[in-house]
Amino acid sequence: MVYTVYEHKEGEIRMKVSVDQDLCIGCGLCESICPEVFRMNDDNLAEVIEQPDSISDTCREACESCPVSAITIEE
Repeated sequence: MVYTVYEHKEGEIRMKVSVDQDLCIGCGLCESICPEVFRMNDDNLAEVIEQPDSISDTCREACESCPVSAITIEE
């Protein structure tokens, strides 16, 4: 299952952040890097939550830090 969130800038969609829960191993690294965007669900898998515009740098860091590449960013 994949969860997505759209990040906006001046009313335009700038990127889409997705977590592939089939790949997620539940390490929690994304949540620790960017808790404004990611949280661990009841199954201990990462999911995306709605967030403000000012988080793009930490979103990218969380994506790059995922040990199983379960997070993707589409721009």
